[in-house]
Amino acid sequence: MATPCPVRHIAFIMDGNGRWAKKRGMPREYGHREGAKAFQRVVEYCGEIGIAYVTVYAFSTENWKRPEHEVKAIMQLFTEYMSEAFRVFAEKGLRIRFIGNRDRFDADFVAEMEKLERDSAGNEKVLNVAFNYGGREEILQAACRVQKQGKELTEENISAALYTAPCPEPDLIVRTGGEMRISNFLLWQSAYAELYFTDTLWPDMREKDVDAAVAAFRKRNRRYGGV
Repeated sequence: MATPCPVRHIAFIMDGNGRWAKKRGMPREYGHREGAKAFQRVVEYCGEIGIAYVTVYAFSTENWKRPEHEVKAIMQLFTEYMSEAFRVFAEKGLRIRFIGNRDRFDADFVAEMEKLERDSAGNEKVLNVAFNYGGREEILQAACRVQKQGKELTEENISAALYTAPCPEPDLIVRTGGEMRISNFLLWQSAYAELYFTDTLWPDMREKDVDAAVAAFRKRNRRYGGV
């Protein structure tokens, strides 16, 4: 019998697309396209090894500061994937959820997001796609939502009002590309997550790299403040 995966929820900060392309003398947009292929490959593999929840940092609120042509390329690529890869994910039993602020997207873009969420709503495993997402904004929005509901500002009520609710907090957060920070990602939910950093650039991410992260997690002693 196969050993059950110890990771119930894994989150990825998908970093390094631009540097991957630059090393090959290609424009950054090419790196994002190859990164999208890695995204599909990694998410599908996580489902295969029994990880019930996957969250990916696809586009942050700060990413709007990038050159306009790069932002347009990312949006176009994302539109293509909403019509292809996400439907493949749904067919493979993944529930698609888009987390983040949708105010900057046009109505057609949001409608496509909502359709994918509805069509996959009955699936058990969950894929959270953080798009136009910022951890600080998420906490602020959650607190405002709790207050509007007339509830007390408690940890429990804020947790229930986060974009990711009702998913469990991530066990493991993986950042590729060699940087050692979480960059405004899942700030509330990562309080006791294990962090794993790798020099591997995101387009180079393979199944073996996921296995290495999970293997490292197995060796951690999660004490949650205890001894």
